[in-house]
Amino acid sequence: MLTEGQLTKVAEHAVKLKSDLLFDEAQCYVPGGVNSAARALSQKIVWQEARGSTLRDVDGKQYLDYHAAFGPIIIGHSDPTVNLRVTKALQSIDLMGNGTTEAEIRLAAKLCEHIPSAEQTLLCVTGSEANQHCIRLARAVTGRKKIIKFQGCFHGSNDYLCMNIISPREKIGHYDPASAGILDEAMRHTIVLNFNRIDEVEETLRREKDQVAAIILELIPHNIGCVLPKIEFLRGLRELTERHGVILIFDEVITGFRHGLGGYQAICEVTPDLTTLAKSMANGFPIAAVCGKKHLMERYQTLTGGDVFFAGTYNGHAVGVAAALATIEILEDKRSHERLFAFGKTLATGLTGLFERFGIRGHISAFGSVVVPYFLEGPVESYTDLLENDNATDLRFRSEMVKRGIFMLPIAMNRNHLMLSHTAEDVAETLNVAEDVLRILTKG
Repeated sequence: MLTEGQLTKVAEHAVKLKSDLLFDEAQCYVPGGVNSAARALSQKIVWQEARGSTLRDVDGKQYLDYHAAFGPIIIGHSDPTVNLRVTKALQSIDLMGNGTTEAEIRLAAKLCEHIPSAEQTLLCVTGSEANQHCIRLARAVTGRKKIIKFQGCFHGSNDYLCMNIISPREKIGHYDPASAGILDEAMRHTIVLNFNRIDEVEETLRREKDQVAAIILELIPHNIGCVLPKIEFLRGLRELTERHGVILIFDEVITGFRHGLGGYQAICEVTPDLTTLAKSMANGFPIAAVCGKKHLMERYQTLTGGDVFFAGTYNGHAVGVAAALATIEILEDKRSHERLFAFGKTLATGLTGLFERFGIRGHISAFGSVVVPYFLEGPVESYTDLLENDNATDLRFRSEMVKRGIFMLPIAMNRNHLMLSHTAEDVAETLNVAEDVLRILTKG
């Protein structure tokens, strides 16, 4: 007869098998078992519940979440206030397919109120779509073909932009498509430059003369962690694009709403021609937006006489609109961002102290509610600096944190996000676990 301890081990093994079995089933119907390449991890996790700042998998293990689904969750998972607004909306309306709704009008007004560049706005579903719409509009307005993007910035799956993100050293300075199937003809119309190097931008615009339609960038390239922009770089982009007749596009899919109601453009006081928004706009519900100057936005075919296509069956769906209105209203209380920034500072300062105490070769880069531990010597000003990151140690640190119930996405250089649902106790627990993990790493 099995002892009580043996029975416990058998029971634990059976629970773990549930996760394995479910993933095996998923792989029968879904390539790789996940519906996005970004969700593929070495550890096969099947989630069951997400509430507040915590996640729980089908094995019953609970995690304190700092991934926040790549950043959209800013209030907290399954927030009752946001979810109630969505439920109420669905009790009266869902998807009309024509015309507009009062809620869509209210949301557009909110965006125009808070985003400095937003004289008018249009809703869509994903950040990828929003950036694609901006590129097409810029080419239509200028009559030019070429686009400038920056190494390390990610702007979605559009063929003209889906390149040179996390590139190996040998690909720096060369085209590095993120996918097979991207046409060479598409890549040849995109120029990739180094972030924070305004001299490169100036020389390129002078060389290309009247060939560049737009410059697009993440204000903080959060897809490679947290690389902060130099203010002279952003101001220089605004001055150069105005001088050369180039459309300036700020991709605030991540920074918008997470760092402030006006996005990072309100913080740096540099106003682009067009802005894209998504993620934290609706606390995890699907919605995105294109905002910009009126004379540009009126080129879209949503206005009679417009000549730039803009359409989507799910644009302005009641679910996303209701969630966005609820989320923005919560964030309009200035204490919301004060809380996020305070927790972010506590986590960043704590990790910096731990790295120093254990003699870790590292640099904590942070802004607001985003905190990223790099395993290299700072500062970090562009993607090429990140080539020195000790990815193996970075991954081991994150993996050990996950084992101990702190879910920091186990991918090197990935950002961590604070949510309003996090507490001071959560941050303290995280730093205690990090201390244990760093002690193990230094001994190992």
